[in-house]
Amino acid sequence: MNVDLGDLNAFVAVAGAKGFREGARLSGTSASGLSEAVRRLEAELGVRLLHRTTRSVRPTEAGERLLERLRPALNEVEAALDVVNGFRDRPAGTLKLNVPISAARLVLPSIVPRFLAAYPDISLEVIAEDGFVDVLAAGCDAGIRYDERLEQDMVAVPIGPRFQRFAVAAAPSYLDRHGRPEHPRDLLGHACLRGRFASGSMPLWEFERDGETLRVDVTGRLIVRIGSSADLAVDAAIAGTGVIYLFEDWLRPHFDRGALEPILEPWWPRFSGPFLYYPGRRLLPAPLRAFVDFIQGT
Repeated sequence: MNVDLGDLNAFVAVAGAKGFREGARLSGTSASGLSEAVRRLEAELGVRLLHRTTRSVRPTEAGERLLERLRPALNEVEAALDVVNGFRDRPAGTLKLNVPISAARLVLPSIVPRFLAAYPDISLEVIAEDGFVDVLAAGCDAGIRYDERLEQDMVAVPIGPRFQRFAVAAAPSYLDRHGRPEHPRDLLGHACLRGRFASGSMPLWEFERDGETLRVDVTGRLIVRIGSSADLAVDAAIAGTGVIYLFEDWLRPHFDRGALEPILEPWWPRFSGPFLYYPGRRLLPAPLRAFVDFIQGT
């Protein structure tokens, strides 16, 4: 039996992504190339590994069994090859991160340029999305998430600010027309710019002050996808369309230039900052080890 390692990686990418197109997007290859690699592997093994329909791809029983054994084995191969990096003067390779859009905007800009300058032989690929992602299945080395979204059995390292706040704001022109809320419940009488997660859920606006926590089910005519369409909500707020609820750091430049006016600041909720998380295997790829050491040293 002569099985190509690249074909095994292709199978893992497709099975993890549950589709050839998504597998290609996450692995940086083509869907046709992945399809051909899986066909070669099935022909060599003499068994079907994937059920394919026009809408989905899922492993057969044989594919599931192979996947269970293959993922840790391929991780060990990668780690074994990466040992060679320890003999280099400086680490090299590619680091692939899966991060929420807020982290790509608010956390990484202060880290990435300095990291790349410190490690000229490392390339960095950042995939920004706000859905729940299995970083290994997505072909990534590590991810950034907040503590309520961390996957189990992962090592978590603080990255970026250790505390953040959600802020509430509106354009001065909007507040002059509709009044300035003095309590979170006053927002029930305002046009609010709401957000919806990719899952379809629409979170309530949360507030806290002196140990009291409030969740307000606001209303408004504009709803945007949380993360990917947040800038549309910001632009709408600046234009006087309504009240926005977003990361304080995201809105800070607009506060500083007077385009948005902070409101209800004593009620802004404070929460812990994000974490870099990755599988707790003993040998880390050299680019990931360098990144972990870098953020721990800053």
